[in-house]
Amino acid sequence: MARHRLLRVLCLCSALAVALPARPPSVTIGALFTFDSVIGSSAATAIRLAVDDINRDATLLRGTNLSVLMQDTKCSGFVGTIQALELMEKQVVAVVGPQSSGIAHVVSHVVNQLRVPLVSFAATDPALTSTQYPFFVRAAHDDAFQMAAVADIVAHFGWREVTAVYVDNDYGRGGVDALGDALEAARARITYKAAFPPGADRAALGDLLVRANMMESRVFVVHAGPDSGLDIFAVAHTLNMMDSGYVWIATEWLAAAIDDDKESMGRIQGVLTLRQYTPDSDAKRSLETRFIAASRQSRNNATAEAGSMNAYGLFAYDSVWMAARAIDQFLGDGGNISFSADPSIHDASGSALRLSSLRVFDQGEQLLRKVMLANFTGVTGQVRFDAGSRALINPAYEVLNVGGTGVRRVGYWSNYTRLSVAAPRLLFDGRAPNGTQQKQKLYSVIWPGDTTSPPRGWVFPNNGRPLQIGVPYRTTYKQFVSKDSGPDGVSGYCIDVFKAAVALLPYPVPVSFILFGDGVKNPSYSELVQRVADNYFDAAVGDISIVTNRTRVVDFTQPYVESGLVIVSPVKATSSNEWAFLKPFTPGMWAVTGAFFLFVGAVVWILEHRFNPEFRGSPRKQMVTIFWFSFSTMFFAHRENTVSTLGRFVLLIWLFVVLIINSSYTASLTSILTVQQLSTGIQGLDSLLSSNDPIGYQVGSFARSYMMEELGVPASRLRELAIDEYADSLQRGPGNGGVAAIVDELAYVELFLSTNCQFRTVGQEFTKSGWGFVSRSGAFQRDSPLAVDLSTAILTLSENGDLQRIHDKWLNPGTCSSQSTDVGADRLNLSSFWGLFLISGVACFVALLIYFARILCQFCEYHDGGGNEGEGGVFPDPERSLRRPARLSSIRDLMSFVDMKEAEVKRAIRSRSGERRLDRSMGGSSISEGPSLSRPSSIMSPV
Repeated sequence: MARHRLLRVLCLCSALAVALPARPPSVTIGALFTFDSVIGSSAATAIRLAVDDINRDATLLRGTNLSVLMQDTKCSGFVGTIQALELMEKQVVAVVGPQSSGIAHVVSHVVNQLRVPLVSFAATDPALTSTQYPFFVRAAHDDAFQMAAVADIVAHFGWREVTAVYVDNDYGRGGVDALGDALEAARARITYKAAFPPGADRAALGDLLVRANMMESRVFVVHAGPDSGLDIFAVAHTLNMMDSGYVWIATEWLAAAIDDDKESMGRIQGVLTLRQYTPDSDAKRSLETRFIAASRQSRNNATAEAGSMNAYGLFAYDSVWMAARAIDQFLGDGGNISFSADPSIHDASGSALRLSSLRVFDQGEQLLRKVMLANFTGVTGQVRFDAGSRALINPAYEVLNVGGTGVRRVGYWSNYTRLSVAAPRLLFDGRAPNGTQQKQKLYSVIWPGDTTSPPRGWVFPNNGRPLQIGVPYRTTYKQFVSKDSGPDGVSGYCIDVFKAAVALLPYPVPVSFILFGDGVKNPSYSELVQRVADNYFDAAVGDISIVTNRTRVVDFTQPYVESGLVIVSPVKATSSNEWAFLKPFTPGMWAVTGAFFLFVGAVVWILEHRFNPEFRGSPRKQMVTIFWFSFSTMFFAHRENTVSTLGRFVLLIWLFVVLIINSSYTASLTSILTVQQLSTGIQGLDSLLSSNDPIGYQVGSFARSYMMEELGVPASRLRELAIDEYADSLQRGPGNGGVAAIVDELAYVELFLSTNCQFRTVGQEFTKSGWGFVSRSGAFQRDSPLAVDLSTAILTLSENGDLQRIHDKWLNPGTCSSQSTDVGADRLNLSSFWGLFLISGVACFVALLIYFARILCQFCEYHDGGGNEGEGGVFPDPERSLRRPARLSSIRDLMSFVDMKEAEVKRAIRSRSGERRLDRSMGGSSISEGPSLSRPSSIMSPV
């Protein structure tokens, strides 16, 4: 039986061997890169070592030899295309490379047509991930992750503006576009793009950097190749742009250049750069050791200094392994390598390009799927693609700081921890371990100029052009700002504040003041703000209010004047008279208060009448007691004591109400007798809105739009006035062509009232705003350090007293400053106290409810006990009761019961209860002894 099973297995294996095609003796892949380059020289050695290691591995490609054909693209898209076509003629099944994103874009079209997977280890343009290039496989991390790391560094140090210096090709443009998106997410932006053509000489780079240095940003991000990138730093060094105050961040090309060339270290001190993070492993260290030996051997000098292997070499090594593993799995699944002609590719008549020799890889799509299923641990770490984005998992970078003769790692960046001083640790499926989110952190950095404090990253632009400052040409109240014959052409409080703030800045800011307005009337401030937004002015300085609709189009500094809208109205002083003591309360308040005094007194009398002898007596005495007790509580002088619990409860709450009423009355009367009272038709915003009288506002003020849009005041009620027309319009009033009130900003009103004592502000300030300096994006950039520094300077002026001294210099308080500007308060009405009266009324009602419920219970108990029997009882005798209606008799009985003292009621109830018990006892005794008592009676009766 066992022999039969063995025979079946052998037959099955033989059948499988016959069914599966034999593996080819050799498979060829291609390699495209620039031999004579920093990246290419490292990749060439790494690819050779990878092929040797693969062919020595007996578990991979079992019996099939892997060979590689390398072609030099010479950093040219045209040459790279030709070299790619030559590789296709040799029927390679996959291509490793190219290193250039520009060449990758072109070659991707070739491999798409011929269905050959293109595995690139250095083409990092994010656009290559597009579905337009299905046969392009990126075996490294694209620049979208690298630029996210750069943006996090910029945000970590609080910079908001960046100058991008980049090579103007697919690689450079794609990286800078990704940088712009990443910075926008970090609330920063690229303010200047300094692009240079590939192969630019140092003279062209010098002109480029001079223009970039005239901009305000001092944070430079360099995204170029190793050769042109090092030239940029050499030129920057000669232009003194590597001194303190500058920030230079280079992408990963610089780390590769440093690994290959140590001679340029002196020109890049203080630069931050990135390098793709590859975790340490035995395989990585072994490869680096063999790489150095192979590099020396290729130079035919065992003692020559050999550059270390850069990150691109490590990814090139893993790219070859990725292709080899895919080929092995393809062959293991029975795949057969074959090529066929493409009828759409043919040579034109007389052409020597031999395009007809190009063949399509028939199984290219199957091999591509095997490549995308890669899942192994290489020298770069876990090699696996994300199914959705077709990108390698675990993107991570080292943040390096150039200093001395080498580089120092100051942190790491990964797509889940962001900036961190701890090395990224990932699971094999690419997911981050739990608890990996942490605060952004880096070790200290040594910046250009050998400084450890982070540079500001911004200076005022050194382009020789002063800021064009728009200044409102005021015709009234020129103390704030107006035309002047001095060198600046303008003067005033606002100008002096601006100059004082600029003087505190740590850098010079040249300005040129330009008047805005015709000098006939005050200009429109909203139009001035719009001019700034339209880039007609760089900024505006003056008495410009900070309001919501203006902040949407321009930026404001910290307010240097607190100001809001107030109401000015004509007022007439009134003197006190002999009846002034009645003015604190309205008539309704007086009436309700008096009624409650009597009501509470009556309630207390009811609650105390049965308990307290002081509340008993003749009807006349009791009425006097009610009135006396009621009104004496106003002064807490009542002499009657309360003994019942309910009476004390009501009195306690009422005394609290009286305390509040007394205090309010005293305060209001004091105000009436000591503060000058003003009578006016407009008492505040509510009364102004409820009337139909015209309202004045200052020419050019935002008060018009505010009243129309926010308060709903119709335009027909609004009158535009110059400040010197305020007094006349208010005095004439609405009946004579004037206005009932004027709405203006507090700063102007204070200056107006300082010389016009017959007017006052009424009500409260109903908006809160201020005056600030205005700037557009581009002059004071949004979140620009200049705007921030000016705001800081304004705060400094306020703290050291300079702001107040400038105010006192220009804004004289005038002759009315000692007079009170307060309008007397309104009389106290019932609406202010109805809550107190409600509490007191509810307390009285509850107390009476409890009291009468208790009375009814006692009355029922008393009545059921026979309280109406006997002549000595309290109630009428039965004969008189029969002569009256029953209901009337019950009411009189109840009233008589209520008038009884509590002690008498309790004594009567106890007496009736005792009699009932005695009666029940006597009744029981007569029933039990009846026979014995009746017998003697019957015996003695005849006698």
